[in-house]
Amino acid sequence: MKLNSTVALTLLLLAMMLGAGFVSAMWGFSLGHQALKGVTQPDMRPTKKLAGNQQKASDAQKAQEGVAILKEENILINVREYINNKGKEETKNKQKEKSSDKKEEQSSSKAQEPVASLASNNSSSDLPIKSQDQGVTLEVRSANQQGGSLLLNVSLKNEGGNAVRFLYSFLNVTDDQGRALSAITEGLPGELPADGQEFAGTVSIPTALLEDSKKLSLTLTDYPDQKLQLKMSEIPVR
Repeated sequence: MKLNSTVALTLLLLAMMLGAGFVSAMWGFSLGHQALKGVTQPDMRPTKKLAGNQQKASDAQKAQEGVAILKEENILINVREYINNKGKEETKNKQKEKSSDKKEEQSSSKAQEPVASLASNNSSSDLPIKSQDQGVTLEVRSANQQGGSLLLNVSLKNEGGNAVRFLYSFLNVTDDQGRALSAITEGLPGELPADGQEFAGTVSIPTALLEDSKKLSLTLTDYPDQKLQLKMSEIPVR
């Protein structure tokens, strides 16, 4: 009786061990299967690998065919032609600039020639011209062209009894068309003494203002009384 109970207990323990081992084995298999769901085995077939290599080789060949390989000789020829053409264009541009500069110089010299000839003719034929009032004499002796201005060489002297003051910004210069012209006076005294001494100076008028003018008129008065009136007209310009 005791032996039978021992054998039954042994078989029970053995069965429990087998059941526990089976359960643990199934549980481990399930865990491993879930862990390897996203993992795939690489394709190691030699035919597929060969096809992939052939595709890569064909793609590389097409890329090489698309790129044009230039020869060194052709590159040097193209560079020389570009340099030569650029040098010719620069030479043509310089020649055009020089020709335009020459034309401008010729036109400016032609424009200045009539003024110079007019000034020389004025100084020889129609000048000098004088104006006198109360013993004070204003004289235009000659006219000369210098640069872009017409210079009138003038003189002042006072043979009266009192000194006279002048403010030369009041010098009025007009042409035969009634236009007022700007003028700059140099060399004449602000106060003219009554000793008969003669003072020389210049009246400068821009030649650009004298295009259509033929005659000029000058008017000078004393300052501040304005009792003295020195007037002259018919100063030839052309």
